[in-house]
Formats: sequence, C-alpha cells, structure tokens
Amino acid sequence: MPLILFNKPYQVMCQFSAQDDRETLADYLDIPDIYPAGRLDADSEGLMLLTDDGELQHAISHPKRKQPKVYLVQVEGTPDANSLERLRNPLDLGDFVTQKSEVRHVQEPAWLWPRNPPIRERKNHPTSWLTIQISEGKNRQVRRMTAAVGLPTLRLVRIAIGPFALATDPLLPGEWKTVDPQEFRRNS
Repeated sequence: MPLILFNKPYQVMCQFSAQDDRETLADYLDIPDIYPAGRLDADSEGLMLLTDDGELQHAISHPKRKQPKVYLVQVEGTPDANSLERLRNPLDLGDFVTQKSEVRHVQEPAWLWPRNPPIRERKNHPTSWLTIQISEGKNRQVRRMTAAVGLPTLRLVRIAIGPFALATDPLLPGEWKTVDPQEFRRNS
C-alpha cells in the first residue's frame, strides 16, 4: 500500500471513528485499514501521513526516529530577537523541556489557503508568521511554546513531515494523494 499524504482541514478529528458533532478522517478518506502516523489537534490543520504498514507507521511517528516536522504558525504580536531566540533554544514548559528548534520569522505564504472559519481579527493586535521545525511533537507543543514567549498561536498549519511538504506536494484542505513509501525510507 502506498503512503498517503493528507491535508487535514481545521476542526477535523484525527481519527476514523465517528463523532456526533465533528468531521473525522473517515469523512475524507475511504481507504480500508489505514492509520495516521502521528496526530494533529482538531484546531490544527495541514499535512498528515497515513499508512496500513505498521512498521512504516512506527518509523514515521516514533519519537526516537525524530522526524522533522515544520509548522507555519500565525501568532498574535510581533516577535523580537529575544522571543525568537527563546523559541530556538530548549524551553521549559513546566512538564517537559523542549529540544532545540529552528524558528524563522516569515511572511504569510501566497499559497496558503484561507481558514474556514477565519481567525479572529483584533485591530489593535498585529499578527505575525513563523515557521517552527521540531523533531519531537508533544501534545500541543508548538502552541505551548509560542504562548510561553508571549506570542499566542492563532493558526497552526503543519507544512512538512520528513521529506514531504505541502510546498512540493500541494494539497488543499481535504485533498490527499499517494506516494511511494520508499520516498520516506530513502530520505529518513
């Protein structure tokens, strides 16, 4: 079975079992016996990998494999050099300390789709965009990191996992495609 790249829409639950009030992966992917290799919160969107190969799923999602994941993050406020440096270095979040990460202040990409519903806009509070690359992936880690430096996350889009990226494999929310699993194995 090929590896599946899926662009998870905002508010879609990262599971196949039915939910009374929310869409799930089953509303978009009618492929038997596939499972997510990693998760995204309902209020996060973007790239997911799915497979029916347990060994491949483990290779993608196990923390010891340290697959880099890149997030495009819209934050409230404007980052200064100090907040960017704090995000790049190990950051104590109370229950764990993050590993180093790669963080850049960027412009909103032209290819990014509008979120539905849009984020809340506040006239007196500017927003900024960051890319954050981590190789861990604890629960709500990126949101907790930006909040810890005074830049609350407004929108979070995972744009890359390992060798796969929405920039090179463009998918709109809800779209998916298959790729050769060897692409992952060769590049990891």
